[in-house]
Amino acid sequence: MALTALALNCTLSRTPADSSTELLAQQVLDALGEHGVTGSMVRVVDHDVRPGVELDMGDGDAWPTLRERVIASDILVLATPTWLGQHSSVCQRVLERLDAELSEKDEHGRLLTYGKVAVAVVVGNEDGAHHVSAVLFQSLDDVGFTIPAGGVTYWNGEAMHGTDYKDLASTPDAVTSTTRTLAANAAHLAGLLAGSPYPPSDED
Repeated sequence: MALTALALNCTLSRTPADSSTELLAQQVLDALGEHGVTGSMVRVVDHDVRPGVELDMGDGDAWPTLRERVIASDILVLATPTWLGQHSSVCQRVLERLDAELSEKDEHGRLLTYGKVAVAVVVGNEDGAHHVSAVLFQSLDDVGFTIPAGGVTYWNGEAMHGTDYKDLASTPDAVTSTTRTLAANAAHLAGLLAGSPYPPSDED
């Protein structure tokens, strides 16, 4: 079964600036590719995603087009840097826009995100990855995504240190192993859900 993944890179840096978040997110897409998953990436800050919690905030809002790609994908890779121990403001805006999915249901009363898998990617130079992934997991679960076992890969540099993930000479073995496990579990779960959807809602 052909599966697809979309990575939303929530770096604060516009293209063509280098992005540690993009590097680790791409490594996740590459690892998913080893399981037959076709992936693509969007740098959200390059698009005019308006603040709000509606499907379309009007006036040139870019979210409806991005949302179409989210809904068309089997796996969402939500990738964010860590600032002040928190996910980025761009990532928060994505979460706020996903809130609108709570009102979108199929003919059986299920959210359109049911059956879709979501994983997290977190990078930063200080601690915060566990907190950020916890926030992302709860938010993504709230709006209907399913989180696989080992659903986050991350890298944190030493405290008070200025090295970025993209500046490392090589990827740490622990990050590589975690990324591969995430990809294997996400692809496996997405395949299962594609072949055996969640049951109809009690509302049906």
